[in-house]
Amino acid sequence: MTATPTSSTATPATNTVAAAAASAARQPRGKSHARQLLRSLAGAKNILITTHEHADPDALGSCLALCNLLDAKLGGATKVSVSIKGRFGGGVNDMFAQLANLKPLPWDESSLAQYDAIVLLDTQPTFSNNPLPPGLMPVAVIDHHRSRGRRAHYTFSDIRPDVGATGSIVFSYFLELGHPISRDLAATLLFAIESDLAGAAGTPGELDNLALSSLTLVADTRKLYRMRYAPLPQSYYAAYAQGIGNAMYHEDALISHLEPIDSPEKPAVLADFLLRFDKVLWALVTAVIGKNLVLSLRTNSTKISAAEIMKRLVRTLGEGGGHRTKAGGVIKLANGTPTEIDRVRATIKRRYLRALKIPQGRGQKLVPKSE
Repeated sequence: MTATPTSSTATPATNTVAAAAASAARQPRGKSHARQLLRSLAGAKNILITTHEHADPDALGSCLALCNLLDAKLGGATKVSVSIKGRFGGGVNDMFAQLANLKPLPWDESSLAQYDAIVLLDTQPTFSNNPLPPGLMPVAVIDHHRSRGRRAHYTFSDIRPDVGATGSIVFSYFLELGHPISRDLAATLLFAIESDLAGAAGTPGELDNLALSSLTLVADTRKLYRMRYAPLPQSYYAAYAQGIGNAMYHEDALISHLEPIDSPEKPAVLADFLLRFDKVLWALVTAVIGKNLVLSLRTNSTKISAAEIMKRLVRTLGEGGGHRTKAGGVIKLANGTPTEIDRVRATIKRRYLRALKIPQGRGQKLVPKSE
């Protein structure tokens, strides 16, 4: 996808928050992130913007917004494209991509070498969902997740774990550079940020609140409405019914399982919903996707972070991480048989309750069977 610059004029609301956004986005030495990014890409004639596999709205919206910004700021001689590995998944992600008019180029790993600069959003090269092959390093990394292990050196790096959505970071670049955001793009970016902060475990930071309030004043409300209330496939409701029916809670910790599904977004959305049960502080949902068992964890607890608990759950089995209130993980299955899945889930449940110091036991059903 080659972005078409959006046409708009800056609004008073945008101008009002510009100075605050620039201040919030600056590094300790007072240097602008946005201008550093532009300098790191100076001279590049063919730029690829990409994100993690099975991209969600925050990743998709961030790619679209940054593509528009770079296309406008780097000049007509520079080609800026978006390509994303893996399908988006059913439901919200697919509908968002359609409504945002996101038309990425087909993913072709063999052609990655033709780009003289790659910008990686909403993930990092050390993460399991990094789409780039081993040994290929991006020029720039922009993310809101905490780094794992030793951080590699990139020409440009903007990693802010205190920000709730990568879209908020990209939004700050527009304001730092004084570049206007069209009503259409504002709606897209607003929904993208909202989606990553959704649920009872959502924890917006200072920059997120600034982005939400500013974009709300500019966004095309009709487009935003269509995104918020997009039609969903029947499989979405089937997953909800299954997840609610399987849900058990042990003191203040709830756990549920989904059988094979087609989209990694479903366990995350379900975990957000289940955390709203007034008797729990923790909600864990597992789901089988292909030969993987994916986990989504949410919490309202202030004593320990979801990221820390997730690391304990997947230790020696897979990979995982996240934030204080939200975390995710993936475990590669050897063969994906029902026996193997049951065994891994039993291990996860045991570790989950032990980590939260809850006695092992049968628990109570969220929705008791009717007599």
